[in-house]
Amino acid sequence: MSTEVRVPTLPESVSDATVLTWHKKPGEAIARDENLVDLETDKVVLEVPSPVAGILSESLVEEGAVVTADALLAIVEAGAMAPGPATELPTSPEKARQAGEETASRAAEQDSGPAAPEDVDQVLTPAVRRLVKELNVDAGKIKGTGKNGRILKSDVMAYLDRQATAKDADMEAVAGTASGEREEKRVPMTRLRARIAERLLEAQQNAAILTTFNEVNLKAAMDLRSRHKDAFEKAYDVRLGFMSFFVKAAVEALKKFPVVNASIDGNDIVYHNFFDIGVAVGSPRGLVVPILRNVDQMSFAEIEDTIRAFGQKAKEGTLSYDELTGGTFTISNGGVFGSMLSTPILNPPQSAILGMHNIVQRPIVEDGEIVIRPMMYLALSYDHRIIDGREAVQCLVTIKECLEDPARMLLSI
Repeated sequence: MSTEVRVPTLPESVSDATVLTWHKKPGEAIARDENLVDLETDKVVLEVPSPVAGILSESLVEEGAVVTADALLAIVEAGAMAPGPATELPTSPEKARQAGEETASRAAEQDSGPAAPEDVDQVLTPAVRRLVKELNVDAGKIKGTGKNGRILKSDVMAYLDRQATAKDADMEAVAGTASGEREEKRVPMTRLRARIAERLLEAQQNAAILTTFNEVNLKAAMDLRSRHKDAFEKAYDVRLGFMSFFVKAAVEALKKFPVVNASIDGNDIVYHNFFDIGVAVGSPRGLVVPILRNVDQMSFAEIEDTIRAFGQKAKEGTLSYDELTGGTFTISNGGVFGSMLSTPILNPPQSAILGMHNIVQRPIVEDGEIVIRPMMYLALSYDHRIIDGREAVQCLVTIKECLEDPARMLLSI
């Protein structure tokens, strides 16, 4: 019986999707609920599983095609057998037993054993398969460290690190130092990259963006972290980082200056009595901003654990649409890449974004003496249409004070 595979209901505000990757070819067998095709939207990659077990009879759209909700993608013949060499029927109980053992052995190898080079693509998880395709990596050249040699996402990233010298060679080739040839490569933007470009341009064109700067002495926060990080990790099974300090400090500042947590809707200013803070995270597909919901009600451990989960999901490409939508304020940490100073761009329709940078040991004056302290430059970009300079500056000063004296966050002062 023929079964239609259609585009599922798309997330709210998403009108269409792009066919990213077919994981089966016509004529190949597919199990029920096995991922058949990936669809890329502006924010997430959706996996479309097969509704039945059988044979993929026909794929009706090509990779790169744009489809809408409920569009027909493929036809699966339910219950059909994959074409292949004829199987000899067992003619005795002994042959039947041997055939059953061989079938079970093959199934076990497919589930947990290392795959032959020609079958390596069949044992990759959807997330790893997608990562390999997006990074244009030959999975057959990657040595798996998972159970029974299975390839993990960390194996893919380690393989890319080992190819750093090859990248240098490519740069020389582009420069023409080796053969004198000059080459160009043109590739289309992914939907996520195109959407990022569109939103950044929209923010610069529609908002009156201004940035104020300050610097923060992180010695108190670093000393507090050093004293309690081991006990913290033992108690909560998550490392105590600096991001939770910045998130909590931002909440205290937003409570004092609600307009920084507001947004513009037409001619109205929308004040939010909740604190949903986006944390910018890099991924193989580009920058994504998952949202920490009701962060004022979260503990330091919950913040760190959620951010860790977001980072892992971003690498795997499994962030859901709901995790990427909304938000009233954003924190971007360019310091992890070595940035010393920047002017972050607003994430519409939000009205402000905090930029963190790298921590540098610098001389400063304390009580008339020159001392060396761990310093970071902070940048707060804001929409001057609704946020005055006084409010923006005082908001950033509040963040600075909370970080330099973390007890203020506990006492809410």
